[in-house]
Amino acid sequence: MNIKQKVPVTILTGFLGSGKTTLLNRILSEEHGKRIAVIENEYGEIGIDQGLVINADEEVFEMSNGCICCTVRGDLIRVLGNLMKRRDKFDYVLVETTGLADPGPVAQTFFMDDEIRDEFALDGIVTLVDAAHIDQQLVHSNESSEQVAFADVLVLNKTDLISDESLDTLEARLRNMNRMARVIRSKQAEVSIDNVLNLNAFDLDQVLKRRPTFLEPEYPFEWTGVYPLEPGRYELSLEDGPDPTMSLIVVTDQDTSETALNTGAESCVRLYAESPELLHPGNTLPLGKHVSLQLQSQGRKSFFLEINKSQNIGLFTQHTAEEFDIKVIKEDTSVADDIINNQRDLVISPKVERIWVAEHEHDDEVGSIAIERLGDVDPEKLNRWLSQLLSEKGVDIFRTKGFISYAGESNRMVFQGVHMLFTAQPDKEWGDEPRRNQLVFIGRNLDEEEMCREFEKCLV
Repeated sequence: MNIKQKVPVTILTGFLGSGKTTLLNRILSEEHGKRIAVIENEYGEIGIDQGLVINADEEVFEMSNGCICCTVRGDLIRVLGNLMKRRDKFDYVLVETTGLADPGPVAQTFFMDDEIRDEFALDGIVTLVDAAHIDQQLVHSNESSEQVAFADVLVLNKTDLISDESLDTLEARLRNMNRMARVIRSKQAEVSIDNVLNLNAFDLDQVLKRRPTFLEPEYPFEWTGVYPLEPGRYELSLEDGPDPTMSLIVVTDQDTSETALNTGAESCVRLYAESPELLHPGNTLPLGKHVSLQLQSQGRKSFFLEINKSQNIGLFTQHTAEEFDIKVIKEDTSVADDIINNQRDLVISPKVERIWVAEHEHDDEVGSIAIERLGDVDPEKLNRWLSQLLSEKGVDIFRTKGFISYAGESNRMVFQGVHMLFTAQPDKEWGDEPRRNQLVFIGRNLDEEEMCREFEKCLV
């Protein structure tokens, strides 16, 4: 009997600036005989990392609409599904997560989704650690702790930036956090490929011992109500809530069993990864599509459902029904409106309700700022501004990266930094491309308007 060979997958994670892209480039440039498909996730409006990956042509699949462990889990499922349509082009997959990602929900994808589980096998989780900054990152970020805890291999990178004594202390701390992981020291992510690929290291039983809730997926929605509806027209009525919009998906023929609800939820994960259609009050809700209801007008808002057969309708909503006082009301044209408003039997109660574990929350103060401007910059002005910015805000700026157009320079400059350290190095020639400056800053309590204004002063 032939056993189907699954595609091995390595998750490459680590906090912002730890050296993930450097290691990825090393893997892609070495002669190891593997055909590797790369899936990248970025945090921010401008996709920078793909431009930093060598040979970043059709092998690199980029997702830039958020954290890969939240709504982008549906995007990850879809990209993996598309990869299988070109199965003859690759034999290994690398998933590089954003530095703000908890790798746990990413790993979940390879166990929770039936199609993905049948085609892919999680080979291991490799976490890069910035030796110079990990101590403060562990204090300020839960994600960095989770990245260490989930690792099968810990690459202790940038070891040349701290003393041997500090390095030994740090390694002892990391081993105390994760006794199962193998620790490898490196400079500039110089790691043997055999230490990060084909590990066969991910042990689900060990993970479940460490985190018993590992197979309880996180979802981008909080509530489901299943309503028994007869043919006719219905009003979905909402009050103002904590959000000016409410995302939801209307699922037809939704069974009320636990298994069916879980299946419906996983289907909605994929749909939530798609950009929602914005609906204003008075519009009819499409079935089986991700929509965002506009709720900024005052008072109660009404949207409508057209049902053509008796069935159970499931509402998978971004927030709980209680927060928006959601009501499903049967329209009855045989009586006057003022009577309808007093007839409780026209308000349909859900047959089943369920609260889901919503997507995890990042630090509310952490965000990304994207600056994109055409033209050339004066290198001296830019250097003075960045030096002042990082001296004042360096602790709060986790990561900086981007491309710069220096006046009088034919090559674009690659700009990268971690906290108060930054470098700019020449890259490929601009050629016929427009000379565009693209910078991304990821950090805490950043003033976007001021930073954009100060950057524009650096333009020639």
